[in-house]
Amino acid sequence: MSLRLILFSCLVLILFSSASVAQDDDPIRVESSIVRLNVGVVDQRGRPIKDLTRADFTVFEDGVRQEIGKFEPSTAPFSVVMILDMSGSTLGFRQVIKQSAMRFLDAISTQDRVAVVEFYDKIRLRNDFTTDRATVFNSIHQANGAGKSPVYKALDFALDKLAKEGTRRKAIVVLTDGRDTEVEANDTRTLEAIRDELVPTTIRPESEQILNRVLGRSDAQGVTIYPLALPSGDPYKLADPTPRQIAKWSAARARLQIVADRTGGTLNTINALEDMGRLYAQVAADMRALYTVEYTPTNDRRDGKFRKISITVSNSEQIARTRQGYFPR
Repeated sequence: MSLRLILFSCLVLILFSSASVAQDDDPIRVESSIVRLNVGVVDQRGRPIKDLTRADFTVFEDGVRQEIGKFEPSTAPFSVVMILDMSGSTLGFRQVIKQSAMRFLDAISTQDRVAVVEFYDKIRLRNDFTTDRATVFNSIHQANGAGKSPVYKALDFALDKLAKEGTRRKAIVVLTDGRDTEVEANDTRTLEAIRDELVPTTIRPESEQILNRVLGRSDAQGVTIYPLALPSGDPYKLADPTPRQIAKWSAARARLQIVADRTGGTLNTINALEDMGRLYAQVAADMRALYTVEYTPTNDRRDGKFRKISITVSNSEQIARTRQGYFPR
């Protein structure tokens, strides 16, 4: 074989090998279009129905019936992140918070995996997902902090953790007054040059960027979020408030309502601290009555336009509740 032919053969082998290595190193991006819904069903008196099957449910997206691909009964376990607001506004009632959070643990399934996150000047994972209740109780007991309130960064952090929980059912329970320090600063800047009479209608709570990031990520994972709203964020409990204060606190509370509505959860408003334990237990009971259904949308366009979801059950006297819809991306 001539020297020229040998060199040419070697060059071909090198180029082929390089192409193969490049292919192996390229990330494989798989974009799932599956929509996951956690669904609660109650009778006319509000009592949960827990014995339904896949055949009892019908799902519609923008009015078009969808085929249910996967169904999980209400007994299937959850991965739950408990988020505790340890910012300065909660210093006066930490013991009540901790006792109430422990009641939540007593009410959920022993098979549910629970992670505890606290937030103040920083966001801290107290414990990763576990079924060991002693570990979780200790995390709640040790929770502490002071300072700022990064509510939505804490939710984003929790979604990072839940993303590693695979196909398990997922939920977040967040105790907060809803007043995110960074978001409130944005609201303050929005109102700076606004005349007083225009203040009540100027802030658009739904347009906040980090809120929409949280909503988009919860859509993708099928995470249900239950905010427990502390009385320290109630705009109607401000002492001698200014129109700007009312506008900012009202926007903060409206964002918590948006989070609950978009993810299929409920906003539970704590009017008195003694209500907190009961509301935690109520959220736990709500979770234990949820079914999970999945479907692949017949509309496969990624146009970013909101898709409305509705779901019905075979018994017309029963009421199904789930998230309102999602934005395909």
